Amino acid sequence: MESYQAVGPPEGESPDNDRSQIANEEPKRLSREQMFIMISAASLNFGSMVCYSILGPFFPKEAEKKGVSSTIVGFIFGCFALFNFLTSLIMGKYLVQIGAKFMFIAGMFVSGCVTILFGFLHRAPDGPIFIGLCFLVRAMDAIGFAAAATASFSILINAFPQNVATVVGTLEVFTGLGLVLGPPIGGFLYQSFGYEVPFIALGSVMLCMVPLNMIILPNYNSVPKKDSFLKLIVLPKVAILCLNIFGLSSCIAFLDPTMSLFVLEKFKLPVGYVGLVFLALALPYALSSPLLGFLSDKKPSLRKWLLIVGAFLTTLCYFFLGPAPILHIER
Repeated sequence: MESYQAVGPPEGESPDNDRSQIANEEPKRLSREQMFIMISAASLNFGSMVCYSILGPFFPKEAEKKGVSSTIVGFIFGCFALFNFLTSLIMGKYLVQIGAKFMFIAGMFVSGCVTILFGFLHRAPDGPIFIGLCFLVRAMDAIGFAAAATASFSILINAFPQNVATVVGTLEVFTGLGLVLGPPIGGFLYQSFGYEVPFIALGSVMLCMVPLNMIILPNYNSVPKKDSFLKLIVLPKVAILCLNIFGLSSCIAFLDPTMSLFVLEKFKLPVGYVGLVFLALALPYALSSPLLGFLSDKKPSLRKWLLIVGAFLTTLCYFFLGPAPILHIER
């Protein structure tokens, strides 16, 4: 299987001259094209995470009304990550043939459309039909996000070769903002207007970003590479990083189908306020990402310790979140 290389420079520019200039001299400020790339990537991170996170406060409750068990709800949430993983491999392989800009815009368009479509699933008959449609629409959303995210990372790696961690960390602010705003906005819209409105409103916002990116995102040529993708993922360091990402992503996704039901049962809060609970996870993520990305670029020796300390803190926090059985105190 062939892997993909970061996309090339804008049409009409020499890749060798452009890269050598960036490598020899770090620009003091962003160029116009770099600024447009940042805006496009930020719009993707924000829009996709808003659409992804609106389900948390109220969908598990709605699914229960449809006779769907908590286990199946967990699978519905989890299938997004599964299809995102599988599709990313395919999109990476054919990025050169499809083109980065087209893949980016098409992915955003698909994600916006299926978000709106998800808002009408409550009209489907209860039971297997409803469950099947949830899986189908959720998988389509993952495919759209995988396409846009794959193209986005390729463009960013090429446009900011000397500051990848800083740029990605900065853009994670918008990922965090999407995670921060999605649950409370979705919860309050659901509480005020019902099931359909949150998906229609936020899906429409995602679609409005499509023409914006069609205008401002530069056209890029892609340069194929013949390195083996399989050889890459079996490298010990890469395998450890993949395992780390898998574990931490699972911890985040674990809360989506479980937290809202627990809060509703334990504290009897209105659905609109349940979304505020998710702020505890998303807000620190948004605030810390730029700093950690900057440290990773400036102090490469700290990267290993950032991974270790981050994984340890995540484990410790989940140990208390339950809490673990050994921490239960009989009263």
